[in-house]
Amino acid sequence: MPERPAGEAKLPPETLYLVIPCYNEEAVLPETGRRLLEKIQQMEASGMVSEKSRILFVDDGSKDKTWELVSQLHEQHKQISGLKLSRNRGHQNALLAGLMTAKQYADMVISMDADLQDDVDAVDRFVAEYYKGSDVVYGVRSSRATDTAFKRGTAQGFYKFMQALGVDIVDNHADYRLMSRRALDALAQYREVNLFLRGVVPLIGFPSAIVTYERHERFAGESKYPLKKMLSFAFDGITSFSVKPIRMITWLGVLIFFASIIMLLVLLIQKLFGYTVQGWTTLMGSIWMIGGIQLLCLGMIGEYVGKIYAEVKQRPRFIVDQLLNDME
Repeated sequence: MPERPAGEAKLPPETLYLVIPCYNEEAVLPETGRRLLEKIQQMEASGMVSEKSRILFVDDGSKDKTWELVSQLHEQHKQISGLKLSRNRGHQNALLAGLMTAKQYADMVISMDADLQDDVDAVDRFVAEYYKGSDVVYGVRSSRATDTAFKRGTAQGFYKFMQALGVDIVDNHADYRLMSRRALDALAQYREVNLFLRGVVPLIGFPSAIVTYERHERFAGESKYPLKKMLSFAFDGITSFSVKPIRMITWLGVLIFFASIIMLLVLLIQKLFGYTVQGWTTLMGSIWMIGGIQLLCLGMIGEYVGKIYAEVKQRPRFIVDQLLNDME
């Protein structure tokens, strides 16, 4: 990847692809296409990127007119391409499909959401960091003023908890990032089915940089990440990158074992001194508590076993149905 120090002859601009995963985004797609097209054309005119640069919309099995709109945009503008998956595979797999497709044509790829919450104007700074020598550029939110207090608190707690578990994750970074072709080739070597890109990308280890930006309100449509999906996504991230929850279960078992010994000694002392009245509340409370802990532990172990089951089957993470790209 060439560096571009000031004062030296200008090197030819390189090819940029913007990868945009979409799921039922017909409400926002026309405006997203318009803004991104303006940005690409502006960067091409200034010589920052080559005329081969493209916008790649990835349709993750949408049930609305998303693919129809992508096809129309492709017919109208050569800079807009489309990738349609055979069925809904989830945001992370759709994003991976776009990245793996784009790396065949691009020198650098920027991924962002379709809802226009990610600042389009920050793309120039991403590319500038790339030309300075960074293989990965993370988009980091400067603040969470647009979030509700609940979402802000849970998101910050998630990042801190992941870091406490030993996961190398960038604070307040979602999936707005730039990756060079070299970084994408390295990413392709990670074959896990349980995909959590926010944790995988930092493992690559190439030179990286951070670009801060202000996240906007969603332009139109509804969020594709309600609370249930957010919790599932967070749990997948935790169990995919750390075995500490399993170790916590082990230590919990040790603590309960020692607590049971102490309780046994207490009961023996009470018997020796004649205090043998049996408490119904104590008995039932103990049974319910121990039973609940056992079920919790079994559930946690089952989560890891389930992930192993999904990995060993080695099913494809996505299947491409159609590709619209005039670079073909």
